[in-house]
Amino acid sequence: MPFTLFKGARPRDGQRGAVRDVLAGVTLASMNIPQLLGYARIAGMPLTTGLYTALLAPLAFAALGASRNLVVAADSGTAAILAGSLGRMADVGSPQYASLAATTALLTGGMLLVAWLFRLGFLADFLSRTVLVGFLAGVGVQVAIAMLGDMLGIAVTAHGTLQQVAQIATGLAHAGGPTMVISAAVVAAIVGGRQIAPTIPVSMLLVAGAILACRTWHPGTFGVATLGTVPGGLPTFGVTLPGWSQTLQLIPVAGSCFVVIIAQSAATARAAAARYQDRTDLDADILGLAFANGAAALSGAFVVNGSPTQTAMAEQAGARSQLAQIVFSACVLAVLLALTGPLQYLPRCVLAAIVFTIAIRMIDIATLRAIRPESPGEFNLALVTAVAVAVVGVEQGVLLALALSLFRHVRQSYRPHTEVLQHDAVQGWITVPATPGNETAPGLILYRFGADLFFANATRFADEVRALVDGAAHPVRWLIIEADATTNLDYTAARVVVALIEDLAQRKVDIAFARVSASLRADLDRHHVTEAVGADRIFATRHKALTAIRGSETPAT
Repeated sequence: MPFTLFKGARPRDGQRGAVRDVLAGVTLASMNIPQLLGYARIAGMPLTTGLYTALLAPLAFAALGASRNLVVAADSGTAAILAGSLGRMADVGSPQYASLAATTALLTGGMLLVAWLFRLGFLADFLSRTVLVGFLAGVGVQVAIAMLGDMLGIAVTAHGTLQQVAQIATGLAHAGGPTMVISAAVVAAIVGGRQIAPTIPVSMLLVAGAILACRTWHPGTFGVATLGTVPGGLPTFGVTLPGWSQTLQLIPVAGSCFVVIIAQSAATARAAAARYQDRTDLDADILGLAFANGAAALSGAFVVNGSPTQTAMAEQAGARSQLAQIVFSACVLAVLLALTGPLQYLPRCVLAAIVFTIAIRMIDIATLRAIRPESPGEFNLALVTAVAVAVVGVEQGVLLALALSLFRHVRQSYRPHTEVLQHDAVQGWITVPATPGNETAPGLILYRFGADLFFANATRFADEVRALVDGAAHPVRWLIIEADATTNLDYTAARVVVALIEDLAQRKVDIAFARVSASLRADLDRHHVTEAVGADRIFATRHKALTAIRGSETPAT
């Protein structure tokens, strides 16, 4: 719904909505500007570039995206990917590093544009929520540890998480007391503010108060370091591209950002749309995100994302359309033009403490606790992903998260639920485990396989059927395969099924298929399974299959 901010609203309702969203945009800016500085700190970029991410990117998404609620700007997940990858290619904060970051945003935008052209929005479903929770938890741990140096007044030069922990541990004896006290006070104030008054921009108030105090009392005399000069004004538009070899090295980094953006933005936009009964168009959102990243790159910023945290903040402030994000951008522009000067007095530990609280919120303990009793296997996947991200690296963690999500899906398809159906006089049809000895009736096994048949699980299917036949208490005359959960059959599986039909025929066991869908019937015909089993033994319902075999040697449709 590009440019349609209040679609379907009456004029007076639209006016009220516009006033509401303007106020929400101002509130969002007051709450979010300190976080934008923090995201730049996570990414290893100059602080001003954090503000640049909210200058043009939200406007591009508002023009082309579909979601009325998604806030697009810098985000901790993608910022951490940059920090974990680009630091090996250039010095953090250097012009070369900034060039790599902008190029990564440009490449990410290009990947998103390709995804839009080929309608690849469904890729968002390949990173499960469980693994995404683990990924974000790992990022939270990594970022939180990276901030401890500034919060404790310890110089930390290491890049890896474990190396940073070791360096912090050895430097604790030299930690700065005043710095630690300020950091603890900031964390306590932010955490307490979220509990007591979540709509108050505590971070902004702390930043303003810290700047005012430092201008008055000069905390440098107590060993509290400040940010120093923060350039203001508009960005220099354009991208200085690195060499070809470095650009090729950036493709995996952009790919990692692409995966996180697709999964995280889709989940956030869908959740917001469900809350307000809005329609979602993920492909349109991908187009908006593509141009948002292109705009970020051209304005000297870094990768932007549909941020769950900032979207929640916008909703909390009352935003119900992209007008709030447009006002947010206008507020950021005002800060860039007139208010960056005072930032030089901001203590580094205050900004680090703000980022630390952002990182801690990424560790969704409540969801992890909910996952563990319901699905221990998924909990273990989330935990492995979190540890890998925190210890090995964010980029590698993204790839692992994607691989684990796909592995979980393939594992479920490889080992689906299988059952033997039995008829009970009171309950009707019931299911029992597909273990040897269980049968539907003397001489009859009604077997259900709970997944599509493909090359990986076909042998398992055939082995289980043979085991049921061999282990039955009575000689099996009929095997009915209930195929309601099987909608597709590939070439390899078809060959296995044909061999099974021929094998059981030699044992005087006839096979029939029940509850066969149109798509499965087409596969059975194409792969010559129908020819092997007989067209008169394929049925659309269980009742027709049972009626046909009852008292008949050869069923008839």
